[in-house]
Amino acid sequence: MLERTPPQFREVQEITMQTDTRDILAHATRQAESFEDYFLVDIDAHVTETSFWPEILESIDNEVIRQMGQAIAGRPGSGNVALLNAQPGILYQHAYGRIPHQQALLEKVDNKSVHHFVELARRSMDALGLDYQVVFPTPMLTLGMHPQDDIEAAVGAAYNKWLVERILPQDERLKGMIYLPFNTPEACVEEVNKYAGNKSVIGYSVVSTRNKPVHHNSYMKLYATMEETGKPFSFHSGFNWNDPSFLQLNRFISMHALSFVHYSLIHMTNWIINGIPERFPKLKVLWIESGLAWIPYLMQRLDHEYQMRTCEAPMLKKLPSDYMRDMFYTSQPLEKTNLKLLQATMEAFNADTQLLYASDWPHWDFDAPSSITTIPFLSDQAKRNILGLNAARLFNLDVKRMRPKARDVLAARPGVS
Repeated sequence: MLERTPPQFREVQEITMQTDTRDILAHATRQAESFEDYFLVDIDAHVTETSFWPEILESIDNEVIRQMGQAIAGRPGSGNVALLNAQPGILYQHAYGRIPHQQALLEKVDNKSVHHFVELARRSMDALGLDYQVVFPTPMLTLGMHPQDDIEAAVGAAYNKWLVERILPQDERLKGMIYLPFNTPEACVEEVNKYAGNKSVIGYSVVSTRNKPVHHNSYMKLYATMEETGKPFSFHSGFNWNDPSFLQLNRFISMHALSFVHYSLIHMTNWIINGIPERFPKLKVLWIESGLAWIPYLMQRLDHEYQMRTCEAPMLKKLPSDYMRDMFYTSQPLEKTNLKLLQATMEAFNADTQLLYASDWPHWDFDAPSSITTIPFLSDQAKRNILGLNAARLFNLDVKRMRPKARDVLAARPGVS
């Protein structure tokens, strides 16, 4: 019998909440040297807004809700969760998998001339090789399930105010899609009207984790208002282990795999079958953070049902799948375990023109731009489109280089180049 050589283990640096973003992303920076002439836009990156929660609480306009939030924040252990309905006890994404430091923003920052988050965002943009990055919240992705609609509206408006007034003006590479408190349609219209003319606000976003029928008549004024501004509308998906269907699942991996897709399936189905694209044909819609595998599945299911029961969707003038091809999607989390399936998926919805790169940085399952550049069946032009040109077309961005060269970023970090 052959003797087995014992495995050789080597010490590796542990990634913690204090680890420098540039060190975590050093490999991605080296990869960025191979696409220096690409224009890159990251459509989905995140701020852990609770790291700056006192600033956001202070931005709440409603005096009663502001004082209530600040009073709750003053209690031990409640400072960064006041008014929120997040689930800190079961945040399994912080363990077992690839672990960055998304829980808090504790890495050292010497530059005090800009907001702490802005400096960290610059590090990630430079390290990933990005010209622009679109910022979304993190714990607030569950706010659509908040039992108090007035809290969602107040906190959502405060976050928008904080983002637009304190963060975005400090770096023109950062862009925002404002939070719409979808449970209160009139409050959504107010937010759209407030920020429609702001150049740093490139669109509007609804967190998909909620049980609201998107085709309800109460939303028609909102859709008309957004359509008039010419800026896109997005559904940003998330997870909810408290959903009755997902309470049957006993592992985070199971819930995480299904939950992000679940809400997109429901909202997309209601959106199409009830003829919203026909009522608002100029409103561009983007679906964020559900991956891609669900798209051809839903195309086939809806086409199959529609062709047998067209009377139930009288407003449609073409197949459901055709409406889905008119919409836009983000790449992360990109399912690459079977390249043949991925190729068929991308062909199904015309990814060359409808897919936008997203990193989801700094979350545990983030995708670097190499997730797109290494796909063997994509042409060079398709890669350029997905990584930035499609976003430029959708959001009316100037196609110009905004980032430093990758080699200069590496040179500034001795020991990682």
